[in-house]
Amino acid sequence: MGLFERYLSVWVGISIIAGVILGILIPDTFALVAGLEYAHVNIVVAVLIWLMVYPMMIQIDFSSIKDVGKKPKGLALTLAINWLIKPFTMAALGWLFFKGFFADWVDPQSANEYIAGMILLGVAPCTAMVFVWSQMTKGDANYTLVQVSINDIIMIFAFAPITALLLGVSDIQVPWNTLLISVVLYVLLPLVAGALTRSMLDKKVDGHHEQENIDSFVAKLKPWSIVGLLGTVVLLFGFQAQTILDKPQAILLIAIPLIIQTYGIFAIAYFIAKRLKLPHNVAGPASMIGTSNFFELAVAVAISLFGLHSGAALATVVGVLVEVPVMLSLVYFVNKTQHWFE
Repeated sequence: MGLFERYLSVWVGISIIAGVILGILIPDTFALVAGLEYAHVNIVVAVLIWLMVYPMMIQIDFSSIKDVGKKPKGLALTLAINWLIKPFTMAALGWLFFKGFFADWVDPQSANEYIAGMILLGVAPCTAMVFVWSQMTKGDANYTLVQVSINDIIMIFAFAPITALLLGVSDIQVPWNTLLISVVLYVLLPLVAGALTRSMLDKKVDGHHEQENIDSFVAKLKPWSIVGLLGTVVLLFGFQAQTILDKPQAILLIAIPLIIQTYGIFAIAYFIAKRLKLPHNVAGPASMIGTSNFFELAVAVAISLFGLHSGAALATVVGVLVEVPVMLSLVYFVNKTQHWFE
């Protein structure tokens, strides 16, 4: 491991602080970058995430994808966590904290909106960043792609009904442009670019050494992937710097159940993965897909249902702020527990 990978949590911590400070010092610059979006997908953040996802896509061997179906346990685990467990535990935790533990500190309307924002996060499994977490834990690239793709297909049909059920709102308008643009930007385009790159690398060398050539090229891209991650962190915290300063108590209250949910869902998924005797390179990504969230979709729906300055929109934003540091700690844990699966 290089210097950057070894101390990645330190660099992320510095990036969080830098993002907040820069967001306060040069708010106009961050406002300008934040305005570069289409259908709630920020173009600059999309480019940075693309930078992170692309190396993972190069590692996908299309000839091996057909074999993924021979190991259905990992797919079954991902789908059960994402659609049968996670949305309902998120709703339960939101209700428990904001109707119970925090009831004296939050007015009823804000409490309802915070719960709604948490539910929207819970019903939107990750599309983009999970490729990054998978790569950091040496996950099976082919398996991760299939898991994300199946989730995206199910999300098209299940997102609105589950959200409507948990929110008690009958008319949920799914922002199809956000959903489709995100899938194209974060899955389809980098997948095509990765496949073309892999094809070019395969042609350059004798068949016996082609994997070595691919590994070497991916290793050269690793620093750029980390730059993409740190740049994303700086921007996300810079965009929300004023909110962090204006509403520190609200952010802390929302973050507590979100952090419990994230670690709890991961623990459930990882425990089941071990009991199912899944290989480590499938268990890691399978657990992380259920743990991380598709925040662009959650933010877009929160804004359309409750408004830009609502508690629901704030809760989805806190989900974004919490996710990167928490997921990095889980990456560290997955890497440290590889021997559990041998």
